[in-house]
Amino acid sequence: MWKYVLAVLVILVVAAIAWYIRTFNKIKSTQVKIDETLSGIDVALTKRFDMLSKLLDITKAYAQHEKFTLIETIRMRSGMSVQECSEVNSKLDEIARSIRITAEAYPELKSSENFKQLQITVADVEEHLSASRRAYNANVSAYNQMLVTFPSSIVAGRIGAEKAEFFQAETEKKEDVKMDFNS
Repeated sequence: MWKYVLAVLVILVVAAIAWYIRTFNKIKSTQVKIDETLSGIDVALTKRFDMLSKLLDITKAYAQHEKFTLIETIRMRSGMSVQECSEVNSKLDEIARSIRITAEAYPELKSSENFKQLQITVADVEEHLSASRRAYNANVSAYNQMLVTFPSSIVAGRIGAEKAEFFQAETEKKEDVKMDFNS
């Protein structure tokens, strides 16, 4: 009879140790997931800043080029003599060659298309950032639930696990990239 009691006690101790190890590993792996998703937020913020800044610069350059070309054309055509008209024609031919060369390299070189692309990219980057934040907060929620629910709270208390904070962007990171097309 004592053999059965001893066997049951051994089984219970082994089961308790196995449960403790499994719970410990689950808490630690969730901490790693939190760190990983926090890194994903950093990557998304960096991507957001880099991509939007570069795309904005490109769009500004294209818009400025088209604005310059239009203003120069209007300025050249107003109140000209025949000789001036000939000189302007030469300049316009030069500009047209430049535009054709550029258009051959970039067939869709129109600022309106660049603005559309900018809008699409902004939406895509913002969605990626939002998804990273949601993933982080989901992992924090699962982790915090383990810390406060019985019996995993016993393991969490013994290993000194502390509640993780949900994502709240710093004031600087909450600000959107300024899109000033006039500078």
